[in-house]
Amino acid sequence: MADQVTLGQRLAILAGFADALPDPCVLLDRRLVVVHRNGAAKAEFPALAAGSLLTVALRNPTLLDAIDAARLTGAAQTVELHQTVPNATWHRADVAPLPGEGELFAIVLRSLTEQKRLEQLRSDFIANASHELRTPLTSLVGFIDTLLGPAAKDEGARERFLAIMRQQAGRMSNLIDDLLSLSRIEMRQHMRPTGEVDLGGLLREVAEGLEAQASEAGVTIAVEGGEALVTGDRNELYEVFENLIDNAIKYGAAGGRVDVIVGPGRSGYEHSVTVTDHGVGIEAQHVPRLTERFYRVDAESSRKKKGTGLGLAIVKHIVHRHRGLLTIKSKPGEGTRVEVLLSR
Repeated sequence: MADQVTLGQRLAILAGFADALPDPCVLLDRRLVVVHRNGAAKAEFPALAAGSLLTVALRNPTLLDAIDAARLTGAAQTVELHQTVPNATWHRADVAPLPGEGELFAIVLRSLTEQKRLEQLRSDFIANASHELRTPLTSLVGFIDTLLGPAAKDEGARERFLAIMRQQAGRMSNLIDDLLSLSRIEMRQHMRPTGEVDLGGLLREVAEGLEAQASEAGVTIAVEGGEALVTGDRNELYEVFENLIDNAIKYGAAGGRVDVIVGPGRSGYEHSVTVTDHGVGIEAQHVPRLTERFYRVDAESSRKKKGTGLGLAIVKHIVHRHRGLLTIKSKPGEGTRVEVLLSR
């Protein structure tokens, strides 16, 4: 009886330590039966109930091997667990035998899922940026070699190749500008702007700046709405709507018109701005991915239109920095409608 009381008291103390941890913590006996789980473990691993077998909720050979090693050596073990069902998750598991009778083990699980996701995003971003820069760079090197070799004395070829080289250099310059812009916005993502911007006046200024481009594409830009004051960074909001109207001109030119409307907000926001083209529209499966970096519905068409694949990613980050909301709706044959919701 004294041993049982001692074990019970010891378990209560250990449970108190486990409950104080912010990460999921599970206490096991030598049969791998859960004798205690803290609140974080209950929330993240609901199947790890007291009295249940660890192997029922976490069928991971790496974890079991770590427990065996801790039992044999008496030393703590650290392993990385990767679960694919029901969703891909990663955890760092620290397994340690607890001193005293009863052969108790503690497992502390720290989630690495977000870290792994960010690492993958970073890796994909670098790979995509390198690819996007390599394509025009390869073209430039090829034309330079040609001009230094076979076409060294060909005046016609020189003029034609130099024009193409200038275009490719412009692509690289635009991409670098967008990369720097995205990096700058991300660095200030947590800081909401404090200035005051009139959306109506700003949109008319943006439309005037794109008038020549719209005329060349055979598109009319119609801006409707009066004064609408919001809290924001004027330069960044100019970039948002310049990107959106520019996209509407490039990809919705078939509709012949771009409608820009300033109106009342919704969902708790004071004001809305909608940019609508009446072009070919976009298939439903592409719409949720349009704000991903370097995502293109048609890569070849986008490059011909001098798109970098970063415009909507920049828009998304700026709107998020302004604590706003961005939505995109599109259907094939019905054009595309982008809405930005903002407040003071």
